Amino acid sequence: MTRSLTAIVEREGEGYVALCPELDVASQGETVAEARDNLAEALALFFETAPPDEVNRRLRGEVYVTQIEVAVG
Repeated sequence: MTRSLTAIVEREGEGYVALCPELDVASQGETVAEARDNLAEALALFFETAPPDEVNRRLRGEVYVTQIEVAVG
């Protein structure tokens, strides 16, 4: 079985951090691709080892990623 999840990747220092907001699982890497791959591995390990009640407790149903404009200054 596969599940489609969100990956938010942002630069942090010399590398990148990837976050899955649906489960609050994160990983990192030296490149965007490496951070994304490491997050996929962390999520697979989470699903493999976490009890079903932990998955259900942490899993958020809907996450929307969008941009907004805000006046500053």
